[in-house]
Amino acid sequence: MDRTTTIIVLAFASLVLGAMATAIFIYIIVPWRRRRRAEKAEAATPRPVQTGNSDKEQEPEPPVSSKKTKNVKQHSLFIIFDQPSEDSDERLTHWLREKGARYDALKKILLIDGQQPSNPVTVANAFPPGEMPDLLRGETHEPIRGISLLVKPPLRKRRNQQMHVYVELAKEMQTLFSGKMLDAERESTTDDTFERIIG
Repeated sequence: MDRTTTIIVLAFASLVLGAMATAIFIYIIVPWRRRRRAEKAEAATPRPVQTGNSDKEQEPEPPVSSKKTKNVKQHSLFIIFDQPSEDSDERLTHWLREKGARYDALKKILLIDGQQPSNPVTVANAFPPGEMPDLLRGETHEPIRGISLLVKPPLRKRRNQQMHVYVELAKEMQTLFSGKMLDAERESTTDDTFERIIG
């Protein structure tokens, strides 16, 4: 290959590479710049303010309860005993045995299997440090003043049998101990609270 042919081949190769670089620039950079300009323009234009009742009626507000339920990692209800005593501890022990509770010595809590043993209802002390004595074996300290019932919500809405069990357990506890029942925000529970839990 003589010198002239080499120069022609190199010139042709540089033209091809230049054309490819231009094509890449047009394909990537130009749309990116357009998008950026469009976003800036959109941000600069003020959004129309909705006035009048007809607009409000067209866009109903999403239900608050469903949002709360989706974000909840664990449901918690607190039952504060009206008159904590040795007698209330005995009644609690009897109730736990009736429900087939088992004691977790590591976490110092009690677990009730309910409908889904893979997601048991946790029974813990409502007051710090949150540890329960093993009442099932007769271990007692000072009278328990209240308990917290905890359960994780199901991943699928149709698998909420455990939520029904959870709500029933909480209602039984409130009746059994004539106690005050509070939700996770330490507010008194209502029918809406239970509906949110059940989903």
